[in-house]
Amino acid sequence: MPRNVLGTELEPCSFDPLTGFTRNGCCDAHGEDVGVHLVCVVMTDEFLTFSAERGNDLSTPMPQYGFAGLKAGDRWCLCAPRWQEAYDAGAAPAVHLAATHAGAIEWCSLEALRAHAADP
Repeated sequence: MPRNVLGTELEPCSFDPLTGFTRNGCCDAHGEDVGVHLVCVVMTDEFLTFSAERGNDLSTPMPQYGFAGLKAGDRWCLCAPRWQEAYDAGAAPAVHLAATHAGAIEWCSLEALRAHAADP
């Protein structure tokens, strides 16, 4: 069973919008996922702008890929290195720790993830 950064069973991140590298709702590890989509976040306008400025526009719909585009408030499995980059730049979105895969700590500071926790 996959584990989260808290050491417990990994919880789903989002089914609407459907997220995860394999679109199963979870930020679980997958050998083909070179982007390591392991951090469950709550999108913010600030982060969406930050990401677009770095070449990854997450808010524009791409129907040819079944992607409706993200908006502030959506939960999404984010690439761990991108979350850390956003954290370092002061633009990191909040994190759902229970839905963030334990493998994220290879790229992200656990202290930083905890400091941005959306979970109670």
